[in-house]
Amino acid sequence: METRRTTVRDVRRANRSSLLTDLFHGGLQSRQQLAASTALSQASVSNLIGEMIEEGLVEEAGLVGSDGGRPRVLLRVRPGYRYVVGADVGETRVLVELYDLEMSRLAAVTLDHDDGPEQVAGRLLSGLRTVLDEAGVAPADVLGFGVGVPGVVGQDGVVDSQSTGWDAVALGDMLRAGTEVPIFVENGAKTHGQAEMWFGAGRGARHAVVVLIGLGVGAAVVMDGRSYYRGANSNAGEWGHTTLIYDGDECRCGARGCLEAYIGADRIGRRLAAALGVPYGKELLPRVLSEAELPAGAAEVFERTAGYLGAGLADLINLFSPERIVLGGTTGSVFGARFLDEIRAAAARHALRRPYAQTTITVCELGVDAVAMGAATLPIAQLLAEGGLAEPVEPVLTFTPRQRRPGDRARR
Repeated sequence: METRRTTVRDVRRANRSSLLTDLFHGGLQSRQQLAASTALSQASVSNLIGEMIEEGLVEEAGLVGSDGGRPRVLLRVRPGYRYVVGADVGETRVLVELYDLEMSRLAAVTLDHDDGPEQVAGRLLSGLRTVLDEAGVAPADVLGFGVGVPGVVGQDGVVDSQSTGWDAVALGDMLRAGTEVPIFVENGAKTHGQAEMWFGAGRGARHAVVVLIGLGVGAAVVMDGRSYYRGANSNAGEWGHTTLIYDGDECRCGARGCLEAYIGADRIGRRLAAALGVPYGKELLPRVLSEAELPAGAAEVFERTAGYLGAGLADLINLFSPERIVLGGTTGSVFGARFLDEIRAAAARHALRRPYAQTTITVCELGVDAVAMGAATLPIAQLLAEGGLAEPVEPVLTFTPRQRRPGDRARR
């Protein structure tokens, strides 16, 4: 097997990456703190930070007192060094958001679509232009445009989704043909997971599962605090298409008995409509969930749904033994917040006792635009891996065991 020698430039990139990652996730820090947290020498930290300040990537941002000596200068990644854009491709609409490197949202737009790949690509490009124009940001100042989509995402942003009828759609190429901004395409459950792990309810966990429940159902499995479990062909995480009931209800994917056929928003809503004796509409489920007192018939539907969801979570617990499970998505976050006790009880009934006792089940913190926010972090992950240098490094969804201090959390 051919091996590659480590060069001085490789070491420099790795050291810059360590410093930059620590600053991004850890918030304001002094040179002395960075030397301690990265195990680099004070001289190396001073030299590399000096380089990044000259490049405009890092800036000095205040002073903090020290024990008997001069105040120490605090550093941070400069928010306006570059910008990032993230998008969430939903079943009927596209959400596009623009952020600076402090993850402050600068502009956002929502556009409707009818699920055709060409129209979706057009809406994404239109949304990209809209948010850049609104904030007065030039395309050359954008690190990248991350897009979270339903389905399996292969090399170069090729998307397969049986549920939506997308078969080997070259979405990445379609977007690159319409903009000079670098394009990143990833499964939406994984970008949602990235956002929650970096800024939300997953912070500090090394083994976690972030589930996304909306019209579709997916999961992002975080292994040892470093990256998602992707499988041989990047399609791991299709939790919604694991079998809950043998030969059960037909799922949108064409199979029968999938978990999504029982806890997807559309299926919950249709069971609810039947129980209440009212016409089905997409607004029915969120409306009933928001009511202080549930109407007659709704309680039984939600009780069974909590049972289905708990059983599905028990499978995740038995398979992966995570320390934390985060419930998210337009339906998962609202349903989870209201029926968390019932969901936990159902998971306890179906999971092995010891793994369940070591797992915390909680609700996401970031809201309905977490998929777009997570997608916007894809180019940031590449920037951190490169240490801000020009040579491209394969971007991956990764985390750091350090986390932002409460006062340094992403501003929405």
